[in-house]
Amino acid sequence: MAEESPGDAARRAQTSFCLSRCKTQHRCGHQRRCRTRSRTVSAFMRATQYTCMLLSYVIERKADNEKLVLKLKQLESSMSSGRKMFRLGNVVHALVAARKTTELPEVLPRICLTASNLTRALYFFCDTVLWLKSVGLQSDIKKAKWQNWATKCYYFSLLMNLARDWYEVSWRLEQAVQEEKMKENCFGDEQPQQRNSSKCNGLHGFLFLLFQILRSHPPLLLDVVKNLCDLSGPLDTLGIYKTNPGVIGFCGLLSSLVGILTLASPHLKLKE
Repeated sequence: MAEESPGDAARRAQTSFCLSRCKTQHRCGHQRRCRTRSRTVSAFMRATQYTCMLLSYVIERKADNEKLVLKLKQLESSMSSGRKMFRLGNVVHALVAARKTTELPEVLPRICLTASNLTRALYFFCDTVLWLKSVGLQSDIKKAKWQNWATKCYYFSLLMNLARDWYEVSWRLEQAVQEEKMKENCFGDEQPQQRNSSKCNGLHGFLFLLFQILRSHPPLLLDVVKNLCDLSGPLDTLGIYKTNPGVIGFCGLLSSLVGILTLASPHLKLKE
């Protein structure tokens, strides 16, 4: 039997490496597509759930719509239960995201996003336990206790997300102020009246600058809107700020639409 030359062995090793890499890339691509598909289904189910909550609140005061309200509440409950089926997968995704955010170079975003992902994983776990009770697999679970834990984890996760959003906003605010000072130094004493008229002070100036920053950074604006809307639910459940199902339904629907938009257009999602 002829011996294999060093060149043939190298080519065979390179071919094997390329095939292995292609298989790995194909597997990773398939996993990403499955994850995106499950997130899309969950997002539409969430939007349907909060739409039903909002509609049932709007029309429940009319006596002749009792059957329609009942059907809407049943559909809302079905969507809520259906979304819980994705929770176990979401636990894994949140833990993987937490591991990735520990590698971020900046300290504050690293702390906020890692804490957010870890508490979100705990929230998904608690929600899975509640789902096991709702389907009758674990009847001895104390629903109120686990629901309280889930709400607190979700609330803390949102606070961490908002802290990260504020870090992004404050960083851009500082950049905008520095750019304004550089422009003033470049102009010197020329056209002082024009500069003074364009210069805003106090709360009005801060809000105007904040508006300009959010308008010029759509991913940041959408992330802030989504996190603020999501706060309505845990704030009401924990008794921090009581609202009504109409407000929670509207905020949940708006948050869901933002989530669907970022899934359809990934460039609108705030990068970690």
